[in-house]
Amino acid sequence: MAGHSALSVRHLLGIAELQPDDFALIFSTADEFYDVLHRPIKKVPSLRELTLATVFFENSTRTKLSFELAAKRLSADVVSFSASASSVAKGETLLDTVQNILAMQVDMVVLRHPNPGAPHFLARHIAAQVVNAGDGRHEHPTQALLDAFSLRQKFGELQGLRVAIVGDILHSRVARSNILALTALGAEVQLCGPPTLIPPHIEAALGITVSHHLSPTLAWADAAIFLRVQHERQEAQYFPSQREYAYLYGLTLERLEALGKPLTILHPGPINRGVELTSDVADHPQAIILDQVTNGVAIRMAVLYLLAGQRG
Repeated sequence: MAGHSALSVRHLLGIAELQPDDFALIFSTADEFYDVLHRPIKKVPSLRELTLATVFFENSTRTKLSFELAAKRLSADVVSFSASASSVAKGETLLDTVQNILAMQVDMVVLRHPNPGAPHFLARHIAAQVVNAGDGRHEHPTQALLDAFSLRQKFGELQGLRVAIVGDILHSRVARSNILALTALGAEVQLCGPPTLIPPHIEAALGITVSHHLSPTLAWADAAIFLRVQHERQEAQYFPSQREYAYLYGLTLERLEALGKPLTILHPGPINRGVELTSDVADHPQAIILDQVTNGVAIRMAVLYLLAGQRG
């Protein structure tokens, strides 16, 4: 992996902080690690001297496993922390929790936290590097990077690509990070969902368009990222029923075939089958959902590797 340039950031806290050269460097590095993942021996000794802690204050399957596997593929040591089985339940603060972990000589922290800005706070107060694995409704930068990487893999480039993001935009950190990443890379983005699940003034703020009707949005799009409705983050009822939501904003095989054109389908998971996607769509050849999972490991290997080069 010699010869790579450096990232412009010491931590990965959000997409907004990345420069164009950072995207190019992350993707080219991920290309190399993607090849590693498809070798008989799927491991390199690049980070054998690094210890990484995954510190998750919210439940996670894909992201946590993906980061831990990425670190192990790079030969790093990994320690895993879950808030539900820790002293947090006894009132310990985020900073005290992480400082205790760092006292065990940890070099890098991958943090998921329900409060927006928690990774930024941590990065200001500890010496170790911090990777944001999702902070409240704010950002999920590595998910956006792997989505963009998956689209680049499929289409060759993102400049001029039309991407729809469908679903619960209001509560989604994935949507925000994807909007920032895709527009930075030259894609056109259109959001689609019930008016109650689209943040007000988002068009002017982020330079995208909004639709409340699925069929014309999909007719416009080359690719569509479907998001689940995040009931756990909702304080009120944002639409009459799940059945009505699925009827208006769910993608069925009939709706997909009626487009009369290819549509690349993405989903960050977990999928609520029968709501945002029916099973025959989730498992359709035009869906690259499992490719996203594989690419997530390659992207996270690239991020950890490149950030480790910033240590010292």
